Amino acid sequence: MATTCRRFFKQFYFSRSNLTLLSTSNYRTREKNARISLSTHADPLGLRGSEGHSQPQMKTREERMFRGLPKRKPIEGVKDIVVVASGKGGVGKSTCAVNLALGLAAINKYCISVFQSKSVGLLDADIYGPSIPKMMNLSGNPELNQDNKMEPLKNYGISCMSMGFLVDEKSPIVWRGLMVMSALEKLLRQVNWGTLDLLVVDMPPGTGDTQLSVSQTVPLSGAVIVTTPQDIALLDARKGAEMFRKVHVPVLGVIENMSHYVCPKCNHKEFIFGENGGKTIAEDMNLEVLGNIPLHISIRETSDTGTPVTVCRPSSPEAMVYKRIAAKIASKLRW
Repeated sequence: MATTCRRFFKQFYFSRSNLTLLSTSNYRTREKNARISLSTHADPLGLRGSEGHSQPQMKTREERMFRGLPKRKPIEGVKDIVVVASGKGGVGKSTCAVNLALGLAAINKYCISVFQSKSVGLLDADIYGPSIPKMMNLSGNPELNQDNKMEPLKNYGISCMSMGFLVDEKSPIVWRGLMVMSALEKLLRQVNWGTLDLLVVDMPPGTGDTQLSVSQTVPLSGAVIVTTPQDIALLDARKGAEMFRKVHVPVLGVIENMSHYVCPKCNHKEFIFGENGGKTIAEDMNLEVLGNIPLHISIRETSDTGTPVTVCRPSSPEAMVYKRIAAKIASKLRW
């Protein structure tokens, strides 16, 4: 495994390709430069120093503040970008992202006297734990086109890109933040997305490097926050929503996943993880509850088999919940 990982870090390779994302030598050079910069800095912690050093340091800081953040650059051919996020893992972000992408793709648009489906792409931004390949029943390595861009893999009419296409399913990715950010940049911009009405981004849990990289490098049309009604999940969901607000990304609303369980025999509703948690956080943050998704075995089974419920059971109550949420998101995007 060590040999495999070492070879992988030195070069990301596809079949019939030797595309390099970020070599170990480049990373070590940047890390060395960062250490040198830190060690030679007059006051690396921002503490009060001597008069001779404080003025240049202050001037540099003011210059950085004046310049501000880098300008967000659109992805060629992509009209809108929406991220599906949460502060905590295990709340069902990927399941929601997949079914929302399929639901949004099914929304028709009127174009020159003809109704056409929306063109939607799906990006798996979870570098460490990609799950889109399994949920979308996709495997294999992306190929490169003449412009040296990766061709996304497609299924159910959705163009998909994931780190899971580039590594072995059983191989862990053990990277520092710098390499994750570089890989994410490649997945965003070195992919031939074509012309998309919407790119749905399945985010990893938390409010770290990936969230900041995506929100500060590409223009986002909005963020959808997924949570369960459980108090612990709500705490982190609130942090996730607040983070997007701080970086000036509109929060489109809250999805309460695993909201309740309906007994198949008597139709009794059981609120296993609590009741109205999503509604409470939405009211506190002046957001809309986009929908309440039940805890249902068909959602789990269809996700595990790579046949999402919105595809294999499009008229089921569970699928209709996703479609109604997709319609609300489309309305907020002014489709």
